[in-house]
Amino acid sequence: TLDLTCRETPCFVKFSEVEKVANMQAELNEVPSLLLSLTIGSTLQFYFIGKKCKILQDINRHLEAVLKEKKALRKRLIKPRCQESLPIEATFHKCIVELLTEAVTFIESLESHLQSVRSIPQIPNMMKNMDTALRKTELLVMNLEELTEQILKWRELQKQVYSD
Repeated sequence: TLDLTCRETPCFVKFSEVEKVANMQAELNEVPSLLLSLTIGSTLQFYFIGKKCKILQDINRHLEAVLKEKKALRKRLIKPRCQESLPIEATFHKCIVELLTEAVTFIESLESHLQSVRSIPQIPNMMKNMDTALRKTELLVMNLEELTEQILKWRELQKQVYSD
């Protein structure tokens, strides 16, 4: 009997239609925000692609300029640089040779000098460690002296026992 009495009345049909219309309007309201986010994303992508393209064009122009001056650059690289430097008088040749040998020795010992400079902040800690090691060594020396005295006493005692 309940099924028979349950008829769809026009107000419920309109209610479901209104609900469908509201759902469609909500979906339509989301579309512009999605379109806006897509537009912004593609615009930013094109902006960064444009920047990268400009950088590549600058690099290309630079490389073209280098290629145009290829012969001049090759001549400059082949030409010895010593002819362009200041001439050194013969009296100073000995000093220059000595200076160069000192420069070579300095460069050879540069790494050890750099390690020494790097270890400067660790010096206070190293000094503390050395102080504690010195104290321990002094204690060991004192213990060794006491032990030596005991051994000598024992030795004298043993000599007296054998002599008696």
